[in-house]
Amino acid sequence: MKIGFVFDDSLDKADGVQQYVLAVGEWLRGEGHEVHYLVGATKRSDLANVHSLSKNVAARFNGNRMSIPLPTSKKAIKALLEQENFDVLHVQMPYSPWLAQRVIAAAGPSTVIFGTFHIVPHSWLVRAASRFLASWTRPTLKRFDDIVSVSSAAQVFARRTFGLKTDVLPNVVDYHRFHSAKAFPTSQHDVLTVLFLGRLVPRKGCQTLLEAVDLLSKQMVDLPAFRVVVCGRGPLESKLKAYVQERQLASLVEFTGFVEEADKPRYLKSADIAVFPSTGGESFGIVLIEAMAAGAVVLAGDNVGYRSVMSPQPDLLFTPNRPRQLADRLAYLLRQPAMRSEKMRWQDHYVQDFDVSVVGGQLVDRYKQALRQRQNVQ
Repeated sequence: MKIGFVFDDSLDKADGVQQYVLAVGEWLRGEGHEVHYLVGATKRSDLANVHSLSKNVAARFNGNRMSIPLPTSKKAIKALLEQENFDVLHVQMPYSPWLAQRVIAAAGPSTVIFGTFHIVPHSWLVRAASRFLASWTRPTLKRFDDIVSVSSAAQVFARRTFGLKTDVLPNVVDYHRFHSAKAFPTSQHDVLTVLFLGRLVPRKGCQTLLEAVDLLSKQMVDLPAFRVVVCGRGPLESKLKAYVQERQLASLVEFTGFVEEADKPRYLKSADIAVFPSTGGESFGIVLIEAMAAGAVVLAGDNVGYRSVMSPQPDLLFTPNRPRQLADRLAYLLRQPAMRSEKMRWQDHYVQDFDVSVVGGQLVDRYKQALRQRQNVQ
């Protein structure tokens, strides 16, 4: 099949939706399908068949930094679609009226329009903006042949805000890439590693982790030796570093700065426990399944997206913004090597259901079914 992934943002970043698009797209390419990316302003040259269709402007939405497209040339879109004659256009949802909606409207009658819902609103303002967007894009929503959501939380958002019934087909991980990664060498062989990986913004909750570490530092005689590695960059970086100095945690906490996508598996592989204290706005949490695949025990904030992943093991969830509760969960896992091993075995079995080959195969089946139905209608 010839498949075009439609995404309003840039592929230059490595956020959750970009990871989904690229992981599925490159797996499909490896399976012999022809894959194209119809996206907003993108500079990277390491991918084949990237069609950068718009200029984009920076924006903050749902607690994230992203970019939104300026109005795209309808003529250029029509010429591209006539030239490529896609079997499937796979649209990341919700989408902009200025890029994706124009692609959908220009698609020929033989092309399947497939959608994946990714987000969960973080605030009442985002919910209000989403309802407005649903009204604006309603004419093209009727053109979709099939829509899925990456989690039950995203599924609820699609139904309540857009009036769409969707099945859940989860986010993906390249299991082998993370499972086979090599940990960084360390001279501290008897020191356990607790890792945070994410943007240093309020929603991601790194401050809660540091406050929990401060609480644990006062009971170090009862705990095995551990260190905390903070991977990420963001507007809170200087504030978080100042907190570490103020609370005399510098011997326990290391900041790595931004971690390149290529290095992420090694950092996760080097962790004994990975902590993700996000307060909300998560539809799923790809980094949770990446950490599981790498072999780190995952502790996650109890928000709707992370809960959809971690619900089989609720004791690995904690209430966001509650550093004492997180400290207690961390202390228990640090003290209990047998429990860490048990959780790792469960996670390793569980996460394989999210492997890109498993989920990708289900996507291909849905593409083909939609193609058959569209051909029968014609």
